[in-house]
Parts: sequence; structure tokens; C-alpha cells
Amino acid sequence: MKAALKGRRCKNAPALATDRLQTHTGIVVSFRKIFLLAVVALGIAAFFWLDLGRFLSLEYLKQSQDRFEALYAAEPLKVSLAYFALYVVATALSFPGAAIITLAGGAIFGLWWGTLLVSFASSLGATLAFLVSRFVLRDSIEAKFGNRLAEINRGIEKDGAFYLFTLRLIPVVPFFVINLVMGLTKMKALTFYLVSQIGMLAGTLVYVNAGTQLAQIDSLKGILSPALLGSFVLLGVFPLIAKGIVGLLQKRKVYARWASVKPKRFDRNLIVIGAGAGGLVSAYIAAVVKAKVTLVEAHKMGGDCLNYGCVPSKALIKSAKLAHQMRHGDTYGLHSTPPTFSFKAVMQRIQAIVRAIEPHDSVERYTGLGVEVLQGYAKLVNPWTVEIALNDGSKQTLTTRSIVIAAGARPFVPPLPGLEDSGYVTSDTMWEKFGELDEVPQRLVVLGGGPIGCELAQSFARLGSQVTQVEMGPRVMAREDEEVSELARQALLKDGVDVRTGHKALRVEKHPEGPSTGSGRTGGVLVVEHAGAEQRIEFDELLCAVGRSARLTGYGLEELGIPTNKTVETNEYLQTLYPNIYAAGDVAGPYQFTHVAAHQAWYAAVNALFGDFKKFKADYRVIPWATFIDPEVARVGLNEQEAKEQGIAVEVTKYGIDDLDRAIADSEAHGFVKVLTVPGKDTILGVTIVGTHAGDLLAEYVLAMKHGLGLNKILGTIHTYPTLAEANKYAAGEWKRAHAPQQLLAWVGRFHDWRRG
Repeated sequence: MKAALKGRRCKNAPALATDRLQTHTGIVVSFRKIFLLAVVALGIAAFFWLDLGRFLSLEYLKQSQDRFEALYAAEPLKVSLAYFALYVVATALSFPGAAIITLAGGAIFGLWWGTLLVSFASSLGATLAFLVSRFVLRDSIEAKFGNRLAEINRGIEKDGAFYLFTLRLIPVVPFFVINLVMGLTKMKALTFYLVSQIGMLAGTLVYVNAGTQLAQIDSLKGILSPALLGSFVLLGVFPLIAKGIVGLLQKRKVYARWASVKPKRFDRNLIVIGAGAGGLVSAYIAAVVKAKVTLVEAHKMGGDCLNYGCVPSKALIKSAKLAHQMRHGDTYGLHSTPPTFSFKAVMQRIQAIVRAIEPHDSVERYTGLGVEVLQGYAKLVNPWTVEIALNDGSKQTLTTRSIVIAAGARPFVPPLPGLEDSGYVTSDTMWEKFGELDEVPQRLVVLGGGPIGCELAQSFARLGSQVTQVEMGPRVMAREDEEVSELARQALLKDGVDVRTGHKALRVEKHPEGPSTGSGRTGGVLVVEHAGAEQRIEFDELLCAVGRSARLTGYGLEELGIPTNKTVETNEYLQTLYPNIYAAGDVAGPYQFTHVAAHQAWYAAVNALFGDFKKFKADYRVIPWATFIDPEVARVGLNEQEAKEQGIAVEVTKYGIDDLDRAIADSEAHGFVKVLTVPGKDTILGVTIVGTHAGDLLAEYVLAMKHGLGLNKILGTIHTYPTLAEANKYAAGEWKRAHAPQQLLAWVGRFHDWRRG
């Protein structure tokens, strides 16, 4: 027993030692921060307590100039070093009076030696202030404003040195503010020092030179005359002009090999490749602003969403939910009835719904809006020319000022041995193939535990299929919080789905018994690995739903050398390598949602048509999405696992929908509303809703986050009773209750006691 205990202690000792070391290190760092902050505070306090500011006036400097010059003549090295040290300390502690000290440099040491001393001392002092700000303040600022600081850091990483240089050239911007603010970013200290050294040189020369003429100076305002300030501003604007020139040169370099083929006149203002959500919106916007636009689509108008994704899947989900409600009629006080139906009729209903929505995205509608629609395959010949192989066999070549690529995505098919011969279907091909079946597939394997896989697995299980869902990861819907994933898994299990997480698909083998009875096609066996052992799962149909990959080939990206990395690489304006070629939607990423494609399309179209005058950065700050399993899962902004990964401090407020009157009345009393806020504030950072109609309920939070409204505003808004939307109000109420001023309420209670006598 003693040996066992001894072994356990030895085994855990490294972890305990690491924890203690980390705790000790944290205490030491905190002590150092406090000590450094105390030193800085004492230095500043001493400055004002001892009234040292009286020595940093123009009058004192003029009165003492002869004495300083005599000291310098007697001890030039000591005086130079003392002056240098004084300047460094004053700058590092952000004391007022740097201008006077700089003048003193010119008055005592002359132009060149004074400039040299001031230049290096000011840069060194500024860097010390930068480092103090970083050491003392950055961690706490990142904890409170992590999201905003992340955006700033991305800009600093890209153009930080350039903007710092511009700020250093304009003395109307207080340098101590620049020092402190830059310390909160991730700019390298060496970069900060070198840029400051160069950027402050012009201003240093002006002040030191003025110091050599100290007798003629009556006030500091005289040094920075309006003319001189104007010169500094022009000097500060010059880098912006230079950046524009550099941009033009880079643009010219990119287009260099195509210069000889650039048209003098263009057939179109815009050509859009792909008629999914991104392409349709891009073309629509161009037509609205009276641009001449051509939309090219090789297959079906409306893209994946209308024909294979959002629309047919939601129609399937509705039929499956009704079958589920019939099977559980006793929940509503009715007789439970096993649903009897024709699967072919279910699939025909889905196709009828697609046809009913088709006119919204049809050739006729967009032609009527002023868009030229060509049906065929487009290929980029050069940055301004698109060759279109029309579906009727003819070809057409058009030139255009700008191009928007909205080619979408296709289902990703994993490279499993034997898969190609298995007769598998994807979320694209299943609608046509399953539409031929007389009955629902008896044994269905769904490969993938993401949103698409979960929606389809649950729907087919509710329609009577024996569904096995295979997911390689440890849980389904891995992008959501663990509790959300678990609720989704429980919902799938409840509907009869055999959920197998942690199972890796290895290969597909032919079914030993030949054709299956359900589909008329050969079924098979999916071989998976779990916990080091192989398992065999027989199926009649295999559905691959492991994600979607952007369409990157077949339309000229390779020939033009446009970089791709899972998606078309774009900048924040959605421009590709060629500034006149844009990408939007699934082909551009980072989100594969129809509403995001439409959102990006606005930026792509507007920048393509008007970018020479004004460009807009695509805004991804408030992106909602939903997974339409039952109960639905909807989210906007951060969830808990993302906040933890990004080191963002959040406060979590949760309201259980099981307590909501309307949900109880509808027998849908399950799920929750979870809101993440800035600690101590009602600012919303993210919301996750699990429950019936969660996707619809989320809209209120999307609006609030988009326009900076907090939970207090939601709480103060009247919500109709009894509705599901009251869940949002009650979640806000939970937050308010947690922040009630308890001490004040105690005094109010005493007041009421007193009023009662």
C-alpha cells in the first residue's frame, strides 16, 4: 500500500511541481508589475510634489542658458550624459516639458550634437514607455477588449510600421499617447524603436534648431507656426500618398504580363461567375446601379442552396417532423399513429417546393431586372476577358472591367478505398437518386457528424430508416459547446440514430449478399476503426456528409496564377491577386452559409464597381447560423469554447426554455438561451440558443449585436405573451437579476419598513 501511494506521489510530482512553478511565476510577475507601477507613480507624484515643472519652462531655460553652457564647457561628457539620462527618464515617464528639454539640447549643445543626443534619447525613452505600457497594461486590456485588440493587431501586423511612421511625422499627435497605445499591441519593440528613431527625426531637427536661436523665441507657439504645422501635416500625409503610389506600382507589376492584351474598351462593367446566392446578389446589385452585367451559370440557377441544400433539406425536415409528431400524438393528447406514406411522394413534395421557389432565382426574373444571363461554362482568359462555352455548343468571349467569382462549393468526398464502387450519395446527388425509390432506405449510413450529417440523419430516422451516423471526432457538431453537442447527440439517439463518435472510416466493401431489397442497388459494408478494433456496418445506402470544398478548378484560376488554399485567397476587400477580380460566397470562405454569401456579395459588387473611389472591408463581426435538427441549434458571435481558446473573459447567463410558458404549452419545453457578455457589462459577445425555432429567436440578438444594443435594451422591450421570443427577455432578466445592486436594495427594504411605521 505504501509502495502504491509512493508511486502515485512520484507520478503526480511533475504536474504538481509545474502547477506550483506556474503559480509562483504568476505571483512574481504580478509583484513586478505592481512594483514597476509604483515606481512610475512615485516618479510622477514626485514631479508634481516637488514642482519640478518650474524647471521645464521657457523662461527658466533662457535665464539659465549661460550657466548650462558654462557647465558644458567645463565638463562636456558629464553634462552630455546627464542630459541624455534626464531626457530618457522624462520621456519614459511621459513627463510634460519634452519640448523645453529639446530646446535646451539645441541651446547647450548646438544643432548637430544636440540633434544626435535628443534623437537617440527620445527614441530610447519612448521605447521604455512602450515596454512599461506592454508589461503593466496589455494583459488586462486584452482580457477586457480581446476582440477589438485582435482586429487592431491584425492591422498592426500588416501596416503597423507604416502608420507609426506617419504618426511620428505629425507632432500634433502627442507622442506619449502613441508610446502607451502602441505598447498595447503586438508590435515588436525593435520595430517600434527603429521607426520612432527615423520618424521623429524631422520634428527633432526643428526643435533643436529652434533651441540654437533661443534668444529669439518668445513662446513655444512661435516654434510651431501654422505654416510649419501645415508642413508637418503634409509630411505626415506623404507616406499615405507614397503607399498609394506603391500600390499602383504593385498593381502594375501584377498586370505586367497582361498589359498587351488589356482592352481599351470593355463590353461589360461586371461579369459574375456562378448563380448561387453570392452570384445572384452581386449581379442584382450591379443591375440596380445601372451597370452592364453578365451572369454566367453552367448548371442550375439558385446554386446549391435552392437545388441541393437549404431548400430541399428543410422540406425534408418538415415532413420528417410531421411523421415524428404523428408517431408521438399522445404528447398532444391525441392517438399516436404510425405514419403511413409513400417515400416517393415525400421526395416529389420536396421537388415541388424547389420548383415553387425557382422563379425567385430564375433566368427570366434576373433578365427582367436588367442582368444578362448566359448558361454555360465560364473561363478566365486574362484579367479582363472571360470565354463562355454556352450550353448550346456555341462560344462567346466578353471583356469586362471587373469580375466576381462566385463558383460555390461541392460536397467533399473522402478518399476511402472502395467508396467509388459503393453507389454512395452526397447531399447534392441524394435528391435525384432517392427520388427514384419507392420506400425510404432501410439501412442508411451517414458519414459525418457536422450540421448537414445531423440534419439528414435525424430526418431519415424519423421517416423510418435504420440510421447509423459515423463521426471520426469525439463528438457531433464539434464547433458548438460540449453541452450543445451532447444535447444534439441525445436528440439523435432519441429518434433512433445509432451515433458512433470516435469511429474512423477505413474502407468500403461490397455487400456479400448482393443487391439490397430497399434500393434496388448494391449495398455494402463500411469498415470503421474504434478503440483499436475494426467494426463492420452494413448499409443499403451510404450518404457522405463530411463537409464541402470550394470549387477551385475549371475556370482559369490556375492559368492566371490566382492563389488558392482551400478557398480563393482574397484580401479584406474580397480582391484576389488581381485587384479587379473578386470572390464571394463558399469559394471565398471563411463561412459556408447562404446568408454570408449574400453578405459578401454586397462588398464584392460595390468594390468591383466603385472601388476606385471608395472600398469597403467585408465585415464578419456578427455572423449568425443555425442547424435545423430538433431541437434547433442557433448561434451568433462567440460561444464558451471559442472564448476560452481565444483567451477572452466572458460572463455566462443562461435561461432554461423548460420554464417558458409558450414552450410548455407547445410541449416543446426543452433547450436554453445562453448569452455571453463582457464581465460586469450587458454588452453581448455571443449567443447560443437550443430549442424550437431557435434560428428565428436568434434574430433579436443579431440585431442587438449589430447595432451595439445590450441586454438592458432587450429587457426593456415589450415581448408579446405568450411567445417563444419571451425567452430572450427572460435571459436578459437573468443577467439583470445577477447584477442587482444588493446593498442598495437592502436600504430600500429598510425604507419600506420605515414607511410601514
